[in-house]
Amino acid sequence: MGRSWWGWGNDEDAVTGAELRELLDRVRALTSGELVDHRPPDIASLALPRPRTAPPAALAALCSDDPGDRAAHAHGKAYRDVVRNLHGDLRHVPDLVARPRDEREVTDLLDWCTRENIAVIPYGGGTSVVGGVEPRCADDHPAVVTLDLGRMDRVLETDRTSRAARVQAGVLGPRLEEQLRPEGLTLRHFPQSYEFSSLGGWLATRAGGHYATLYTHIDDLVESMRVVTPSGVSASRRLPGSGAGPSPDRLFLGSEGTLGIITEAWLRLRERPRRRAGASVRFEDFDAAVTATRAVAQSGLNPANCRLLDAAEALLNAGVSTGGGVLVLAFESADHPVRAHLDRAVELCRDHGGTPSAPKSRTTPERDPAADAWRSSFLRMPYQRDALARHAVIAETFETACTWDRFEALHRAVTEAARDALREVTGTGVVTCRLTHVYPDGPAPYFGVYAPGRWGSTVAQWDHIKAAVSEAIATHGGTITHHHAVGRDHRPWYDRQRPGPFAAALTAAKAALDPAGILNPGVLLPAPGRARAGAVGGAN
Repeated sequence: MGRSWWGWGNDEDAVTGAELRELLDRVRALTSGELVDHRPPDIASLALPRPRTAPPAALAALCSDDPGDRAAHAHGKAYRDVVRNLHGDLRHVPDLVARPRDEREVTDLLDWCTRENIAVIPYGGGTSVVGGVEPRCADDHPAVVTLDLGRMDRVLETDRTSRAARVQAGVLGPRLEEQLRPEGLTLRHFPQSYEFSSLGGWLATRAGGHYATLYTHIDDLVESMRVVTPSGVSASRRLPGSGAGPSPDRLFLGSEGTLGIITEAWLRLRERPRRRAGASVRFEDFDAAVTATRAVAQSGLNPANCRLLDAAEALLNAGVSTGGGVLVLAFESADHPVRAHLDRAVELCRDHGGTPSAPKSRTTPERDPAADAWRSSFLRMPYQRDALARHAVIAETFETACTWDRFEALHRAVTEAARDALREVTGTGVVTCRLTHVYPDGPAPYFGVYAPGRWGSTVAQWDHIKAAVSEAIATHGGTITHHHAVGRDHRPWYDRQRPGPFAAALTAAKAALDPAGILNPGVLLPAPGRARAGAVGGAN
């Protein structure tokens, strides 16, 4: 038992027994066809190609060519990754997996790979859902090394006065919080991938986390960063804020491993919350629910949780039946009471036709059933997705963000595009929507798709749906990603979203920091060889 090589999380936490039967019963109520389980192949049956390189003696202890290691680092954790793994389709695998223990070893590995023109895929927890860690560049280089930072997982220093900590980039979410807990501090950054994703991955992808308002992205929690590039180490100064030119941290935040290897960062922390209050609000009309959510987002109340589930999402993933949707609200603080903030948010919802549950606070033993059902489902979703993938059910999500004035048109266009694509490739299906983060000027909609697939064709079916939805997002003013990153899968639409002068500046930065073009080729920018061939805009 342990980490699954082919799917999400830990093998022992997979969906089985009564949970699996109930999940499949819900799917049967929505789809037709027989649901046949397809077990993942054994590693030994994959017949992976032999490694094309061997490390120098000084680095040999850091590198692994174990087939299981290489297979586990070949894909991320998107639906199409899981399905390809289930089929044993690992056409691109790293030749080696390197695990440095400190910054000096990161530098030594980059020096070797630069000399030999070996592509380097930076790897944190491997939870990318956009092709960000997949070595599709293998044919353009004599070898590919996945650089796994999992050994660099310590909190190195804590500044209690400034409420900050210096942390190595390879630390996973639970390990980070475990080390901060004795100080009574927390980063309070909990993406859905929290258990298996790393600090470096959050920084490199500008990950969204726990807070639905205010501090929504990891960007807001960074004080300074250290990044090892093939051209040297970039270390920004610790400051609460600065107006001294463009921010060096902003260059590397969201760079997805293309400019350097993030090795550590100083993070802004907070006291662990001691006061909480929450409620759920049901609506019979989705438009009214959206208007209420916007009112809360623009109120200045800044709830920690402000997630709106449409009726289908509420029923499928929280077991709540409602005509328009459910808004889950929560406030928290380490310093002051928050019940008054919740009461005002609930009042705003009532103004727009919402029916709230009885508000709950920390001193109230009862829990809100709708909020608890959603929280439990949220954590199990990736495991359930894997179980459905094994039964040829298409179950995946895609996200974006837009301004409030564009939301109605974007929501309609994306929903219609998804439904049309589902009819074309599966004949039927369900499209859901929830708002995961909300800002005063706009929401971040997160769409879900559930449909019966054909075993052997589900990757192609999903690619068709993904392309249709992405096109609708790009056409109607949304971002191709709010917090999942660009990777290789979003490249065609990112190329259209990114301003031309900025593309030129980013290309110049890449050339200056990584002149050999070895770092995550094909992510954010065309790989050097393909750029010379005029392949700008393709998903490398």
